[in-house]
Amino acid sequence: MSIVPIHSEHLKTAEVSWFAPICSDDFRHLGVPEGDLRSSWENTSKIVQTADSLGFRNVLCPSSYQVGQDTWTFASAMAPLTENINLLAAIRCGEVHPAMLARAVATLDHALKGRLTLNVISSNFPGEDASSEYRYQRSREVVEILRQAWTQDEINYEGEIYQLKGLSTDPVRPYQQNGGPLLYFGGYSPDAIELCGQFCDVYLMWPEPEEALAGRMKAVAERAVAHGRTLDYGLRVHMIVRDTEQEAREYARELVSKLDDDVGRAIRERALDSKSLGVAHQAQNRELADLEGYVEPYLWTGVGRARSGCGAAIVGSVEQVLEKIERYKKMGMRSFIFSGYPHLDECEIFGEKVMPHLDTCSLPQAYGRVPSSTPLTPLGLGERR
Repeated sequence: MSIVPIHSEHLKTAEVSWFAPICSDDFRHLGVPEGDLRSSWENTSKIVQTADSLGFRNVLCPSSYQVGQDTWTFASAMAPLTENINLLAAIRCGEVHPAMLARAVATLDHALKGRLTLNVISSNFPGEDASSEYRYQRSREVVEILRQAWTQDEINYEGEIYQLKGLSTDPVRPYQQNGGPLLYFGGYSPDAIELCGQFCDVYLMWPEPEEALAGRMKAVAERAVAHGRTLDYGLRVHMIVRDTEQEAREYARELVSKLDDDVGRAIRERALDSKSLGVAHQAQNRELADLEGYVEPYLWTGVGRARSGCGAAIVGSVEQVLEKIERYKKMGMRSFIFSGYPHLDECEIFGEKVMPHLDTCSLPQAYGRVPSSTPLTPLGLGERR
């Protein structure tokens, strides 16, 4: 039974998603780059198309300044190459003027015919060192402006950072005209939890022991209820699944067998979120883990030795992985974003061994975000360039 009120309480299914490593995060051995796994269009587009063909319901397209590809350009290029899978495109709030971001969202949502979801992130910009309070205030204002763009005839906003008056929403109407794309959100500070509880739809967490995850879910649920809302909850975690637990644990050891810890530290520190509270919790998991890196049964923290952000993997046999996913579902999680190394290989393994045993859904459908066939309203002649 769910430990918190959730939006999709009627669902027995789950949204099972994969990951597009467009930010230079694909390895056979962590910390050892290989040319064919670099963040190239050829590699990452094949991963997304494979996930689509295997029945994954969404795919996370992350955002980072480090070596890799631009999120929006990549997602736009994938639109005509995919048929069923949603794209969870990351938006770094403030990177683009909110009204222009709303237009970009609408354009991509139409190209995908309503298959767009958005991952709201509040990390620093390249070269920036802003306070957490400022970054989340910036995100709050961007999200509020997007909500106006999707639900009102005009944007009229007076914030600390942005002021917009009398701006028509005709050019920014998304394909999903009954609330716009779902907003997925992750963050651990009080400002982050408040923002998610008030405006977002799915609260995403990084892997921690189940007790810690339950506490985070309860904290966010309290803020959502205070605003008269219920959310859904999700987990972003890596995956190593094999026929037996021994095979899976052997592969985990092989994955870090060539890792130089100084290289791993450099990889972690180059990320724009490397000093965030969430990353600190991932580091704490590694400190609490046993000698092989397991912080609880099947949850291995070795990935975090060479990765900022999501730093642990579920490691086990098919049956053990299914059992772990079921435990998370009973806690109230409805969205899972999995990945593995190399991403294409692990996507195929998970897709062939685990997906046939899972009942999956699309969360936008659960929210009643039935796409509209209404085309984008064109800009007035005087505004064309």
